[in-house]
Amino acid sequence: MVKGILKISPINKILISKYSLIAFFLTLLLFFSLFLKAESFAVATRHYLATDIGMKVLEEGGNAIDAAVAIAFALAVVNPSAGNLGGGGFMLIHLSDTDETLSIDYRERAPQKSFEKMFQDDLGNVIKGLSLNSILASGVPGTVSGMFYAADNFGTIDIKSLIQPSIDLAKNGFVLSDFQAKNLNKYKIKFSKNKESKEIFTRPNGFSGGEILIQQNLSRTLERIAQNGKEEFYSGDTAKKISNFFQINGGYLSLEDLNQYELRILSPVCGSYRDYKICSMAPPSSGGIALVQILNILENFELKEFDHNSERYLKTLISVMDYAYKDRAKHLGDPDFFDVPQDLLTSKKYAKDIYQQIQEKKLPSKANVTIVEGEETTHFSIIDKWGNAVSNTYTLNTAYGSGIIPTGTGILMNNEMDDFSSKPGYPNAYGLIGSEANKIQPKKTPLSSMSPVIIFQDEKPFLITGSPGGSTIITSVLQEIINVLDFQMSLEESSKKSRIHFQHLPDILFHEQFDESLIESLKKEKKLLNRKIGEIHSILLKDGGIEAFSDERRPDGKASSVYK
Repeated sequence: MVKGILKISPINKILISKYSLIAFFLTLLLFFSLFLKAESFAVATRHYLATDIGMKVLEEGGNAIDAAVAIAFALAVVNPSAGNLGGGGFMLIHLSDTDETLSIDYRERAPQKSFEKMFQDDLGNVIKGLSLNSILASGVPGTVSGMFYAADNFGTIDIKSLIQPSIDLAKNGFVLSDFQAKNLNKYKIKFSKNKESKEIFTRPNGFSGGEILIQQNLSRTLERIAQNGKEEFYSGDTAKKISNFFQINGGYLSLEDLNQYELRILSPVCGSYRDYKICSMAPPSSGGIALVQILNILENFELKEFDHNSERYLKTLISVMDYAYKDRAKHLGDPDFFDVPQDLLTSKKYAKDIYQQIQEKKLPSKANVTIVEGEETTHFSIIDKWGNAVSNTYTLNTAYGSGIIPTGTGILMNNEMDDFSSKPGYPNAYGLIGSEANKIQPKKTPLSSMSPVIIFQDEKPFLITGSPGGSTIITSVLQEIINVLDFQMSLEESSKKSRIHFQHLPDILFHEQFDESLIESLKKEKKLLNRKIGEIHSILLKDGGIEAFSDERRPDGKASSVYK
């Protein structure tokens, strides 16, 4: 017998043939199971129409980035309080083919004519409302630039078709929910200060649920952007409409500012927590560093041995939040203008030192360095059938931004300049103190809490999450992460759990509903304030399935998933 050749009997041939057939069918079954699993995808957003648009993109073969772009433009129409063309934000992207995770900083920038004392009078006193509701309140918007960059570099569908659903919604209108109608009526005074805002967003007797909201000028702007590309917004007719309006009305935002807007591609801040990899935004977001720092500290505790939302558990979270928010305010700002000690703040050793101080019941010293931004932000999470994932948070700052629409554009402008420190040591609109690191400078980006997150298990996306809520974003996302990773909760179960928020200063514990005895105990150490905290939109990939959930703290959200 020649070496390497095995002589096989007729019986063995039958057996081998039989087992080969079984092996073939098992292989075929595995192939189809993988194929079917690959057809699974999900979307979670604040508005059901945006979710439906995103799901349709995925169903028709688009990837997560295509869906994100379509959703972002749609939210600018159906969720005008936070969805936007006139604002900015952060997009975290995971690309399955290259196993790469990256982030796009398309946040607003301070106009070139802006300066540190622009919101102060001659005596150095901050002029109330100037950074929120005036023509000076707007930074240079980045959303259009961000969406085009994402589509051009990572998308698969012509952006014209991705913008078309938003054009249709603006032109033909959409039905206002009771919640949206009441919300628009709530800001009637803000809208009444601008001619176009008043025409679009107010009615003599107020809006009612079921009414159709039409935004014709916005539809025409979207049509021009779809036709002419991002240049339409930054140098074309739309850019000229925006800059002329600001010039005529005494604003600082100029055509040159729009021409020169540049987004940034940043490496995410990533850390480890137990068996998971956590990735979020780098500065000028404080979210990534703060989350990694907090989780590094909490890793020293056996949280799953605590009773969830017990006094011991909540006091542990309060202590950790206290340290992290002090560091956030003291050390974080735009890295192009301020040296951020990222390696220190995200190190396990630094976290261990803080853990020891907490064990010794030492509290961080109180310093007037706390920062917060407006709470009208919106988040969406997406995963496609190939495993590409997007976690995106963007904003106008406060509800409906400045309330100002440049004539003929339909675009609500942001009031992000209030996210800077109008004066170091002076409280902003929320009664919170600003720091030197976040002072106003031309072309600078204001500090943000926006925290789009992708968590990996075994190098694959496991949890995609994020939240609006200003400075409560970080703590809302944190509690979602702990609930899922430490306590193995479903997204729905996690969403129904009450949350807390503590941010060093002011010395107030914000909380949702807890037992009266627990509230009385917490009152002994902190001033308490009851309020809703966060609004999570998450996707969880677990046990071969997909769970998507939109927080029910606010109506109109929707999460959809397909699993085959």
